[in-house]
Amino acid sequence: MPAGRIRSPSLVTMNHHDDPYGADVLAGDWRKAGAKPIPKVPVARDLVVEEPASGWVGAVVGVQGGVVELEDRRGKVRAFPLGTGFMIDGEPIELVPPVSAAKGPARTASGSVAAPTSRARVARASRILVEGRHDAELVEKVWGADLRAEGVVVEFLGGVDDLVAALGEYGPTRDKRIGVLVDHLVPGSKEHRIATASERAFPGTVRVVGHPYIDVWQSVKPQRLGRDAWPVIPRGTEWKHGVCEAFGWPHDDQADIARAWQRILSRVDHFGHLEPELLGRVEELIDFVTVDPR
Repeated sequence: MPAGRIRSPSLVTMNHHDDPYGADVLAGDWRKAGAKPIPKVPVARDLVVEEPASGWVGAVVGVQGGVVELEDRRGKVRAFPLGTGFMIDGEPIELVPPVSAAKGPARTASGSVAAPTSRARVARASRILVEGRHDAELVEKVWGADLRAEGVVVEFLGGVDDLVAALGEYGPTRDKRIGVLVDHLVPGSKEHRIATASERAFPGTVRVVGHPYIDVWQSVKPQRLGRDAWPVIPRGTEWKHGVCEAFGWPHDDQADIARAWQRILSRVDHFGHLEPELLGRVEELIDFVTVDPR
């Protein structure tokens, strides 16, 4: 006789409607009978969850390939696979992939309507120049899709003290326009004088614009870092080191500064996370270098 439950022949052939005892109580998954269903919670940035197996409590800062990243209150990040095993407010939940946005035109991180997928456009002769690597990385993250669609290359200069000479090497023309993004471009500043001299040297073919911030870091809204405002750094203190110190981040060497920037950049997902003083200037440069001169 096969192993398992033994049932009376009479019960096997009995119509269940005539069974005075009702359905077989051992049928189905009886272990789950009466169990409270675990709610499915879509992953969303800044959602705070607990992973009780490790005791880790953190806010969602990223999700990719079935893995969610949680940042604790000290700024440390750990990754966990999506699924069950999480809690919110002491109640078990199942983390599931984020809910897809309502259907509509696909948009880039800059807010532009995404162009249909096509072959990469050949790069224009025109260029956008920025002061440093951090500027270039931020522009790429938010406007990269738009720039590739337009065939515009972004290059960083490593400073603008010799901007006129650098522009001379590019040789701007009506068909080869150069747009330049400058930090701390405010009236009376050194940067303002350099910008004025550069546009005078190459009238109509060079446009220099900028934001008022000491560094492009400040163009990221401080709320993205859990702060009300960027700290005021006293004169004589290197600004980025001062910011890291004020935030309680490591700042002993350039590697610490690089990690701080990557931390800031990771909090930028789209144009809404940047200050308008930067947004308008980058859009102005893209328009300038993509205009048809004819």
